[in-house]
Amino acid sequence: MPEIRILSEAELRSQVALDLTTIECIENALCALATKAVVMPPIMRLDIVEHNGEIDVKTAYVPGLDHLAIKISPGFFDNPALGLPSTSGLMVLFSTRTGMVEALLLDNGYLTDVRTAAAGAVAARYLARADSRQAAILGAGAQAGLQLEALALVRNIEAATLWARDPERARARAAELTSRLAIPVTACATVAAATAEADVIVTTTPAHEPLLLDEHIRAGQHITAMGSDAEHKNEIDPRLVARAQYFCDRLAQTRALGEMHHAIEAGLVERDDSFAELGQVIAQQAPGRAQSDDITLCDLTGTGIQDTAIATLAFELCQRNQAGTRFTS
Repeated sequence: MPEIRILSEAELRSQVALDLTTIECIENALCALATKAVVMPPIMRLDIVEHNGEIDVKTAYVPGLDHLAIKISPGFFDNPALGLPSTSGLMVLFSTRTGMVEALLLDNGYLTDVRTAAAGAVAARYLARADSRQAAILGAGAQAGLQLEALALVRNIEAATLWARDPERARARAAELTSRLAIPVTACATVAAATAEADVIVTTTPAHEPLLLDEHIRAGQHITAMGSDAEHKNEIDPRLVARAQYFCDRLAQTRALGEMHHAIEAGLVERDDSFAELGQVIAQQAPGRAQSDDITLCDLTGTGIQDTAIATLAFELCQRNQAGTRFTS
């Protein structure tokens, strides 16, 4: 009978870190979107409006990989008031040869957090100026900290600013990141103040209306937008989307959700306009930043291929180190 490995959040945290290995894993996955016959169905999302919640299901098959993951990812954004995290979830890993379940990854959203931050680092690696030193983070949740941590692995970040709607939460997160990352992180009262001197700006909120406006941005800055993963979410001014050199993780997704979706609705971008995906830049099929004073924007809505990639990495690391509980069905 087939053996199934059950992995707890604690076990997965002990094996999978936000490091250069994980960033390379996600970089390779994004590259595969441009170079392989990946099968990746549209995101399935269930909205639970009365509780400010949603549940997303993502998956992808990558030719050559022995495994694929199906991820179930809830996001309930009023949970912090209840003393609960906003995100949770799990992944189920299947054999691509037999379809049998190989592992149950009870990560509680940890692997999603790591692969999302890693994708932000990949975007900065290929699109931000090589001499970027100052970062600005919009948001004060877990992903805000992880994005800054990942960014510091690919760019020599010397200082950062942080803005959030809740000033107290912004100050607390800035203090925590200053201590953990050993760089000065300053909480700012306004988005304009936070972004004024930044080389790289990362938006990490579930906002429904733009926070980062066209007038906030100057030449040479790079923006990674990762909060707008549903049709009703919007962090970036559509005018800025139209003005910037635009990239994304999956164009078919960002035409329906993400930041591009809103620029299309505003009539600022044509639906059939062609834009480069990040994987095409990685694979050298499309140019990245053209000049140092360009404004680049990477619209990350999250892809199932990232989940298959991180789940496969986690499974292989846990197998190698004999982590998890094995049982025969």
